[in-house]
Amino acid sequence: MVVDSIRQMTVEEYFAFDEASEYKNEYIDGEVIPMTGGTVKHGELIMNTAFALMRRLMGNDCKVYGGHVRHSVSPTRYLYPDVSVVCGALETDERSVNLFNPVLVAEVTSPSTSDYDRGEKLRYYQSIESLQAILVIDQEEAQVEVDARGASGWQTQAYTGLDAVVPLPALDSELPLAEIYHGVEI
Repeated sequence: MVVDSIRQMTVEEYFAFDEASEYKNEYIDGEVIPMTGGTVKHGELIMNTAFALMRRLMGNDCKVYGGHVRHSVSPTRYLYPDVSVVCGALETDERSVNLFNPVLVAEVTSPSTSDYDRGEKLRYYQSIESLQAILVIDQEEAQVEVDARGASGWQTQAYTGLDAVVPLPALDSELPLAEIYHGVEI
C-alpha cells in the first residue's frame, strides 16, 4: 500500500467514492486512505498464500478471497486484506460489497506499511468478532507472524524459515512457509 493522500468523508460518501474508484480505498473513522501500487514480490506472496489456502480448503465449507473484497471492521472502518477466508455462510451487506465474517485475514507487509500492518491495522482486525487468525507475511524474509484468538485473548507467534509450518487450527489445517515463499526472491 502506498498512501497518496487522505481525504475526509462520510461512510456513505466513501462507499460511492470507493465503488467508482479505479483503485481500492480503505476507510478509518472518516478518513479515506487510497491503496495504490505494489511490487511483484508483494503480488507473488499474495497469490502463493491464496493458492496454498485454496488447495487445503477444497471440499469443505471455506472460501478464499483475494484483496478485492472490502471487509467491515466496524460501522466506521473498512479494510481490504490481501487474502481472507470465510467458513460457512457468507455474511455481506445487501449488495455483497462488504464482508462481515472472515475467519482468517492475511496481510503482506511492504516497507512503507510494515508498522501499520503490525500495529494499528492488526488491532482493527482483532475487533472483528468472527476472526480467529491474522497472518502478517513479511516481504523481506521468510517470516509469518500469526495472531490467533484464544480463550485468553490474542496471542502472537512468529514462524521463521522455509522449513517452518504455520498451524491454522481455526481451519483445521496448516500452511508451510515454503509454499508461501515458493519462487519468491527473499
